[in-house]
Formats: sequence, C-alpha cells, structure tokens
Amino acid sequence: MIKRAFILLSLMLACVTLLAQALTTHATTPTPAPSKTPTPFPTATLPPTNTPAATATIIPSNTAALEAFTQGDLSVLTGNVQRPNGITWINDRLYIACTGDSSIYEIEAANGSTILYIFGLANAHMLYAETDADNELNIWAPDFERNLLIRIRRVGLITVTDEGLNGPWGIAYLDDESFLVTNILDNNVVRVTRDGQVSEFLSGLRSPTGMAVDEEGYIYVANNGSARRAIEWTTRAPETNVANEAQPLVSGLQNVTNVVMASDGYLYFAYSLGTRGLVGRVDPAQCRAEGGCTNDQVEIVLYSELPAPLAGLTISPDLRLFVHTIYRPEIYWVQLDQRP
Repeated sequence: MIKRAFILLSLMLACVTLLAQALTTHATTPTPAPSKTPTPFPTATLPPTNTPAATATIIPSNTAALEAFTQGDLSVLTGNVQRPNGITWINDRLYIACTGDSSIYEIEAANGSTILYIFGLANAHMLYAETDADNELNIWAPDFERNLLIRIRRVGLITVTDEGLNGPWGIAYLDDESFLVTNILDNNVVRVTRDGQVSEFLSGLRSPTGMAVDEEGYIYVANNGSARRAIEWTTRAPETNVANEAQPLVSGLQNVTNVVMASDGYLYFAYSLGTRGLVGRVDPAQCRAEGGCTNDQVEIVLYSELPAPLAGLTISPDLRLFVHTIYRPEIYWVQLDQRP
C-alpha cells in the first residue's frame, strides 16, 4: 500500500516538473525577426510617368487669339446704314445692302462718305460687283426675302430669275457665263447663267450660306447648319456644270456666315463664339492637303465685341478688312497687314 502511494506521488511530481519546463520555454522563446526583404508598395502610389504631349502639329487657339485684332483696333468708317447686310468692295467703294429701308448704299472706302445708291432690294446677304465692257457698274444680288436673283445698275433693277431659288443667300462668280448661288432652305448650290437659266450644281449641304471661288477654281461653301461641316470645298467636274462631291475644309466652327478669298491667298470667314462675332482664316491649300483643318488650326484674325452674326465681310485687294453686324449701323475696318 505504501509502495503504491509512493509511485503515484512520483508520477505527480514528474508531471509538475514537465509543465514548469514547458511554461519556461514558451516565455523565453524570442519573436521571429522581421524579413529583411522590403514589401513592395502598391503600384497605385508610384508617381506617374510624364509622357510628352504630341502637340507639335496643333496651333493653340489662345496663341491665335493673342495675335488677333480686337474691338479696340477697329476704326469706324461710317454709321449711316441702318441694319446693314450684304457688303462688297469695288474700285475703292463699298456697296452695302440695307434691310432697314430696302436699298443699297454707296460708301467711299477712304473717308466713309455715304450716299443712297438705289432703292428696291429687299434683303441680300451677299453681293457681287463687277464692271462691264462699257465700264458700267453691275451688282448681282440674291434677294433672300423674295427668292430672286437681281442685277442692279444705276438706272434700275432687273430680275434675272425667280426660279430654282429658295432662300438664296450667297453668291460667287463661277465663269464669264454664270454665277453660283447658295439656297439655305434647299441645302444646295445652283448655277445661274447671266440670262437666268438655273440648274443644280451641288446638293446635300447643311444650310449653306457664304461661298467663294479662288483663281484655281476651288469652290468654298459655308454650312451654317453644321459645325462639323463648317466649311467644305469642291470643284467643277470636268466638262460639266455640276460639282464633284464636297470635301471637308474646316470643322468645329459655329454659325459660319460669310466666306472671302483674299489677295494674300488666305480664306477668311465670319463665325461666332457664343454670342460674339469673330473672323478667322486658314490657308485653304494646306487644309485641302491635310484632308481638312480643325478649329484648333484656325488663325483668329478679329476677336470683336460685335454680336454675332457678323452679317457683312469683305476685303479689298490691299487687305483692308471691312466688317459689320446686322444689329448696328456702324461699318468697321482694319488694315490686315498691320497686325500686332
């Protein structure tokens, strides 16, 4: 009995000793050292790589604006035409259609002297002036209000045609026999002969307004109803009286109205930026070669404070630019080759 009790006591002491050793070992075992290999940072926190922007072929619009004429650079030529509209230059005189009294005024471009030239033209957005073989002035005017093409001489007005016109807006000389006229309501351009024969020349436009033809025969048309197709170009198909398909020239402009080909080889045009009227220009040959220019490549020539639209725009051979808005009587001008 005593022997059995001794054995049980020995076993209990052994268990206590083992438990004490285990507790001592756990208390003195060191925590493993942290890894010497650094943990990578999340890639989102790495600084971005600066890649140079590809802007070499884009002309910043603000650069053009800084070089442009502003309202303060304009001089007032005259303020005697109420609600002026279409305007043209010939022989150092301006001829301006006035919607206020259905007439045309003659203005001396040098000093602004203004006289009433003739009465009877209701509303014309563009005019084309020339002298005939007898050195007599002839003004060709699409009458927008009455859907007529009118020939104006000092002795009176002659209706060339009242057919094929639906909102006639712009006019340009095509050749010795004919003119081109835009129909803003029919979205087309028609060819009108001097004796009044009308045929469709180009269709599928978007509210076409101003137009111009250069010395090489390239034809430029403004699409007032589409910023994407702001200005397009075409040519006459060989041995025909119809145009080839229109191609893009300038895109991204709002409310383009007048288009003028100047003696310096640039195409000038009036358009809007919000409610403000601007005049810009491009090299049409460059735009044709590039498949069309965007608004970033337009050089702003005039950044005016006049309310859009700029209803009248014409440029003399010596690069005097004349411009006005339909809402004010003043005719402004500036010398283009004296840019700041």
